[in-house]
Parts: sequence; structure tokens; C-alpha cells
Amino acid sequence: MLPETIREAARRFAERTAYVIEPPGGTWREGFELTYADVDRLSDEYAAGLVRRGVRPGDRVALVVPPGAEYLVGYLGAAKAGAITAGVNDRLSAAEREAILDRAQPALVLAAPGFGTDRFECVEAAPSSSADDVLREVRIPGAGAPDVELDDDGDVAIIFTSGTTGVPKGARYGNRQLRCITQTDIGDAWDLGGRTSSGTSFAHLGFMTKLPGALRRGGLTFVQKRWRAADALALTAEQRMTTLAGVPTQLALMLRDPSFDELDLSSVAYVILGGGPVTPGLAEEARRRIGAQLATRYSCTEAGIGLGTAFDAPEEDAVVSVGRPHPVVTLALRHSDDPDRTDDVAAGEVGEVCLRSPACMHGYWDDPAATTAAFTPDGFVRTGDLGYLDEQGRVRLVGRNKEMYVRGGYNVYPVEVEAALSLHPGIAAAAIVPEPDPVMGERGVAVIVAADAGEPPTLRDLREFLADHVAAYKLPENLQVVDALPLTAMDKLDRTALRAMLQTAPTR
Repeated sequence: MLPETIREAARRFAERTAYVIEPPGGTWREGFELTYADVDRLSDEYAAGLVRRGVRPGDRVALVVPPGAEYLVGYLGAAKAGAITAGVNDRLSAAEREAILDRAQPALVLAAPGFGTDRFECVEAAPSSSADDVLREVRIPGAGAPDVELDDDGDVAIIFTSGTTGVPKGARYGNRQLRCITQTDIGDAWDLGGRTSSGTSFAHLGFMTKLPGALRRGGLTFVQKRWRAADALALTAEQRMTTLAGVPTQLALMLRDPSFDELDLSSVAYVILGGGPVTPGLAEEARRRIGAQLATRYSCTEAGIGLGTAFDAPEEDAVVSVGRPHPVVTLALRHSDDPDRTDDVAAGEVGEVCLRSPACMHGYWDDPAATTAAFTPDGFVRTGDLGYLDEQGRVRLVGRNKEMYVRGGYNVYPVEVEAALSLHPGIAAAAIVPEPDPVMGERGVAVIVAADAGEPPTLRDLREFLADHVAAYKLPENLQVVDALPLTAMDKLDRTALRAMLQTAPTR
């Protein structure tokens, strides 16, 4: 789907600017432009370069680059060559990136400087400052797209998400899913226009699955390699954007930025939030201070699309719920304590939110056991979230069946961080539990038993130690030292009791 979409977009929109790319060390104001014709031509030349390097249909090409022209052209070019793009978030630690590459087994790794690997064939791509710079290490200038037979039923992208044990899992997406998501978002429309900005990882579900729809719109996207609240606000005001879209943490940071009240944001008519829960306070503050309608989107990496609230719905919808299923999505609320059951919980009762649609992943890459566990016996994706249907047919979330929590739109799994903490010589036992945070949504608290009670490690010690093991957004932001961790009757960590301890004892 990607090759034909960019070709048609280039035919329709040609020299219209598609993207403005933030340059290395600069801001969007110094960015360079890519037209729709540029994107089509560059991805043709890159695809030809992949084939020359021996990449064959079905091979994986890993992208370890920040959001920008390299990722955009790399993803489209790989699709034209019949290869599968394995996206790797450049914010991950070296160990996490290597674990993903181990799972993907790529034929080629395209990496930003300093993010390369010596375990697979790797090309370091210098950051570009013009269209002609983009992926010049691989492209064959002037070459057309290679003549390869594209498998309409095959995989196009592998979108990685961490498992509860820290083992990376890659959700497989193909043309079927991309078509369904595009149809749900914009139907058969072309040339809807619009001006928007992008400040999240291109390796995530949003960019990887919604790119065809973005190309069909024919709009202009400003890409920030590293999102900053002040820059995002200035961009929104100066470019008179009508829509603000992102994760709740980004909105919270913008509302707290000193420049917010100094800028004219009257052009913003819509705010769209996804990637994490929206608190009532945040929703109400956004409506009051921006004066825009607000809608939320709810899904998970494995489901592709899910639920949402509408702009013309009662304002309460986006405050108290994650909305209702999209027309193509079937919702089930299943018994979380019995994964083999295929009946829903009784009306009004809490169950695990499960989703089924043509947008759901094919399964996890090279992980049949995890794939089986991700689906119910009748084909619904298990989200791990617990919720219930209210009298208006809206889904209200009450918690998570998994131990994962969401910090600033990024999933954090305590077991993964705890495993790294166990390597610290000053720690006898450790656990990570979340606590509410007004900006990030949730943040981690490290609860530790010190090896030497008289000289426990400090929070700074732990963060410096963990920096080599996990991504920055997974680092704990509070610390509590205890004599012993609470255990269940089965001698397992009692996380419920641990959370209760935090409510009665100060963190530091």
C-alpha cells in the first residue's frame, strides 16, 4: 500500500511541500523542505540502493534513526523493495536496541551516528540538511524503484513494544492493517490538506500505520527531531495550526510552559490526545485555556485502532472515558482471571478490554507463544486494561491487568527496571511501582532494600547506574528505602501492599 500511495501523492501534489525537517542542532525555522515528488524520488533511489546491497523481499531493514527524513524515506523505500521495516526507537539504551535487533535479525541496519552495531551489516546515515543529503550513503541517484514482486498479504512493518519481562515483542503489520486504518481515518478521500507537527517517535504505531493517510491528505507536516514544549507552542502559533495532537504529557508540558500565555493560539480548534490516559483536570484545563474541542484516542500497539471520543460529543465523554469503538472495531470485556473464557462479563462489571478488527496485528515477529497469549481464543487482542461500560455505552478504564504503567506516553514495565536494579551492588531487593504525576501521568518509584542499611544508595546513584541499562523515560524519579519488601503467601512480591506502603510513607 505504501508504494502506490506515495506514487499517487507525488502525481497529485508534486511540488507541494510535504514535510519540513528540523536540521541537526537547529529548530524547525531552519528546516529544509521535502516535496511530495522529493519523497517519491528519494524513496525510489533508496529502494534501488537496498536491492544493490542484497536486500530481498521479506528481509528486515532496521531503522535506528530519530524522527525525520531518514526514517520517512527509509520506511517508504524499504516497502518499495519488498522489505519489512523494523523500527527501533532511538531513545532506547544500547542494550535495548541490541535486544530488538536480535529479535528482528535484519539484513541491514540503518543507524544514526553513534547508534550503529557491529553484529549486523550496518550503514551509518549522517543527518541531512537538504533533500539531496537524505540517505546518500545508500541511494542510487537517478534510479527508479526496483522491479520486485510485492506481496500484498505480507508484512510491511514490525512495531516493537516491550513485554512485561523486558523481552522485546514486535507487532507485525501489513497492507491489510494499513488499509483498514487509513479507511477508518479518512475513507477514500484525497487532498484534505492541513498543517500539523510531529514530535513523537516514528518507530511507534502512529507514524508507522498512519503514514498512508497522511500522504493522502496532501498536507504539510513539521517534524521535530526532539520535541520541546516551547518550540511546539511557537510552531503552532506562527504556522496558525488548527489541530494540536500528541500524548497527554506533551499537552501538560505546553500548558505549563512560560510562553503559553504570551502566544496567540486562537487558530487551534481541535486537540487530539492518545498514547496514555487523560486526567479530568488536564482535559478541563486544555479546553479552558486553549478554547478548543478535545477528543481522545485509545488503542494499543497490537490492536492498531480501538476506541475514541468525538469532537461533537458531550464534553464529559473525553473527561470520564476513552469513548466508544470505531465502527470497524468490535469490543469485548472479558474475564481477566480466566483467559480461556470467551464470554463477556455482566453488564456494568469490570473486565479486560479486548479489541478485534481488520487492523489488529498479524501476530508478534518470531514469537508464537507470545502471539497466542496476546489473543483471546476467539481472536480479540487483549489490551491488559481493565474497564467497564457505563450507561451511555462509553468505556471507563479503572486500571491495568498488566503491571505496566505509562510515563509521558511511553510504556514502562517494572520487571524490566527491577531486573537492571538487581545488578546494583548496593541493593539487596528492589521493586518499581508507579505514582501519579500531574505532567507525566505516572512516574516510577524505586522501593529498595539496601545491602548496607547504614549507607543506602541515593536516587542519583540509581539513575546513573540504570542509565546504561534502560531508556531515560524508564528511570525512577523517587526513592523509598524499606527494611523488607512485602510478599504474598506464595512468596511473590505483593504490589498491592507495596502501593499501600507508598501512600503512607514519604518518597525522596
